[in-house]
Amino acid sequence: MLTESQLQQYHEDGYVVPDYRLPDDTLAAIRADHDRLLAQHPEFRDYCPSVLAHELSFLNYARIPEILDLVEQTLGPDFALWNSSFFAKPALDGRATPWHQDGEYWPIRPVATCTVWMAIDPATVANGCLKFIRGSHQQQRLLQHQSNPRKDLTLNQELLPSEFDESQSVNLELEAGQISLHDVFLVHGSEANTTAQARRGMTLRYMPTASVFDRELADQQAQKKGLVSHSSRTLYLMRGQDRSGKNDFRMRL
Repeated sequence: MLTESQLQQYHEDGYVVPDYRLPDDTLAAIRADHDRLLAQHPEFRDYCPSVLAHELSFLNYARIPEILDLVEQTLGPDFALWNSSFFAKPALDGRATPWHQDGEYWPIRPVATCTVWMAIDPATVANGCLKFIRGSHQQQRLLQHQSNPRKDLTLNQELLPSEFDESQSVNLELEAGQISLHDVFLVHGSEANTTAQARRGMTLRYMPTASVFDRELADQQAQKKGLVSHSSRTLYLMRGQDRSGKNDFRMRL
């Protein structure tokens, strides 16, 4: 569980590193599942936008009770998992992620998500750990983004430089097994991995069910911005109930 001061940090800074760590056997299982995914889909060597579309075993990690307890503290008692991605950042050529806000390209209205970022390997400044602009989420609004078609990036949407002060960035180094939580409006990114060690990280995306996962909007966003469409994502109710009464939880594979 988050302490009172940790929960306050999440709301004030937009992110927090809980005391909870993934057990060694869980880390080993995630690595084995990722190796199996890559054996079947080598195109995901650097980045897989939705592991659950290809390997449902990853759903086990989204259901870890200690992680759900943390998410409940940030989102409330009613929430669903709507996606899980894998940022493998292989040694020497792992791609950078430009400065962005997650909510810019997610079809959730009202925009709301708590992302759990799991360090499968040590994440350091040298190998491209997450970096945040502390407190950039506080106004709970989306800033102006632009397209960037560079092939050495994991995303093609990035914030305009005028929208934030990069000198205020904070690096978030994590040991293998540590996790972080961050808000959907938080400005963040990461550098490329130029080291000889991989920097694998997995994300779990949880949304409050008071918000609606809009599949039509997902297709519109994909067409307009050249993104992978989220319209076929399966929603998994993790705790509570569908507060909006409008979310579609049918299985999609």
